[in-house]
Amino acid sequence: MLINKNYALITGATSGIGYELAKLFAKDKYNLVIVGRNQSELDTKAQEFRSFGIEVITSAKDLFKRKEAFSLCEEIRAKGIQVDVLVNNAGQGAYGLFKDNDLEKELGIIDLNIASLIIITKHFVQEMTARNSGKILNLASIASEIPGPWQAVYHATKAFVLSFSEALRSELKDTEITVTALQPGATNTDFFNKAGMQESKAVQDKEALSDPTDVAKDGYDALMAGKDKVVSGFKNKVQVALGNITPDTMLADQTKKQQEPITK
Repeated sequence: MLINKNYALITGATSGIGYELAKLFAKDKYNLVIVGRNQSELDTKAQEFRSFGIEVITSAKDLFKRKEAFSLCEEIRAKGIQVDVLVNNAGQGAYGLFKDNDLEKELGIIDLNIASLIIITKHFVQEMTARNSGKILNLASIASEIPGPWQAVYHATKAFVLSFSEALRSELKDTEITVTALQPGATNTDFFNKAGMQESKAVQDKEALSDPTDVAKDGYDALMAGKDKVVSGFKNKVQVALGNITPDTMLADQTKKQQEPITK
């Protein structure tokens, strides 16, 4: 017998921060809809999460493609599932100089980080508004606060996510729906490998990377408290605070030095 009828939908739920968030929801007896590209990975994680005594539904979707974001929404609607918490976690970067990077890859990053997030959020916000309840957690980043040479498109997408989250929160402030933005810094996940960033100076010191377990807990706690946003980690809080009083041109130059290849 299910103790809790509430469902949390989490994109990018099979690894990193998304996986750690899914565990927190499972421990609190939320039923899960977990979304990822690899069905076998989804099945493995679903089996693990079911050990908490919850229902887990898997959905294999490639959110680099907008049509699959629409398909996800229709799939959940057809199943008659009420999504009480939406976690837009899926995201990826593209490392390199903008003039050199593959255009199709960067357009894919935009579709994943922005377009699919908008499609999914639009669908579930309309459902949440109709019943006047719900929570949304969007994965922004401290990258949303600063220009990002060597990751120009990624930083720009995260600036979009943060701005969008804050605007949507304001639009919904007279409802029982909350929108929270989670802003981690560099975290020890597969992000850098997927982005092709292994040669970046920013990822050479593995001990300086945040633990995804800690990042997820910060995001989960902020979401449940209904906060507008949370910067995860003391070092990152300091970086953002200093960035707020530093000219953007200087921030961009500092970031360029941090993110350039170790061979430079």
